[in-house]
Amino acid sequence: MKSFVFYRMPYAETYVEIEQLDGQPETLQSPLELDGHSGFVVAPFSYSDTEPLILIRPDKVTTADVPHAEGEPGEDCCLDIDANVKERERKDYAIDFSNYHSRLECGDFQKIVLARSTELPRKGEVDLKNLFFKACNEYPRVFVALVSTPVCGTWLVATPEILLEGDGTQWHTMALAGTMTLGNLRWTEKNVCEQAYVTSYITECIEQFTSDFTVEGPYSVRAGQLVHLRTDFRFTTSKAGLLGHLVTALHPTPAVCGIPKRETHDFIVANEHYPRSYYSGFMGPLAINGFTHLYVSLRCMKITPQAFRLYAGGGILTESVEQQEWEETEEKMKTMKKLIYVLRQR
Repeated sequence: MKSFVFYRMPYAETYVEIEQLDGQPETLQSPLELDGHSGFVVAPFSYSDTEPLILIRPDKVTTADVPHAEGEPGEDCCLDIDANVKERERKDYAIDFSNYHSRLECGDFQKIVLARSTELPRKGEVDLKNLFFKACNEYPRVFVALVSTPVCGTWLVATPEILLEGDGTQWHTMALAGTMTLGNLRWTEKNVCEQAYVTSYITECIEQFTSDFTVEGPYSVRAGQLVHLRTDFRFTTSKAGLLGHLVTALHPTPAVCGIPKRETHDFIVANEHYPRSYYSGFMGPLAINGFTHLYVSLRCMKITPQAFRLYAGGGILTESVEQQEWEETEEKMKTMKKLIYVLRQR
């Protein structure tokens, strides 16, 4: 299995293909090792020996126009989920929510993100490249990537959230939190508060490196059929070679983890029913043509010969309601389901 990537930047009409022609991709111990490297980065939510930070070497880089996807990638490639499996997943989520919420109520955490995953059994072959093109066609506003390596397997991502991008001294990041379906008109107090936590955290991260930064927002942005609150940060560092330190400070943000960062991270790793793997990590081109674009790996799925495993999560505060949070994850999973799932009775 060779390592390759297809990616399309937001609003771009072209996509980039990166191929590593031989050997395994390089694995790194932490983002601090990223400085001085070039390629495509794939990082998990939590680093480990079995799920390391991966760097795909850009032996061959090709740019081409994004075509219209042929056919329906989901037709006859996906089976229905067993009712018993659905019920078990719902019960597991309820247990996790109660466990997480109790830590908020007692004041241990200010915010924590609860994630879940579901598996859609697969049948037949899937044209991965056409699936990538379908994602590009359906979601023009977001970063779309199809990544495949022997280390992490094959993943498709359509994410709206920038972790960090820039040229080495000029940088851009964002706070993206709060979710509602397209058509709703008002943000709830819970969503506004959740976004404010992320904004405050990122401000504190940036202030470790510079006082030269601007903040714009929050404002509403669309991602597929969902809308989020977004605040943009643009800042300048006085010297190069800080990318690894910036990524280490930012990742994982409260948008995918919680506050306080270390305590909620460790709690998530120890208690979530389904390991996140590379979901809610980050990926993107690193120092290719002088620019880096790293995105948080949201709205994603892992593609195996047997199944499509979808992931989604949401921020939990003391005022969160379990059923509403479950429904939010269902809406987020529709981003990938739309690409692959066609009801069998159609």
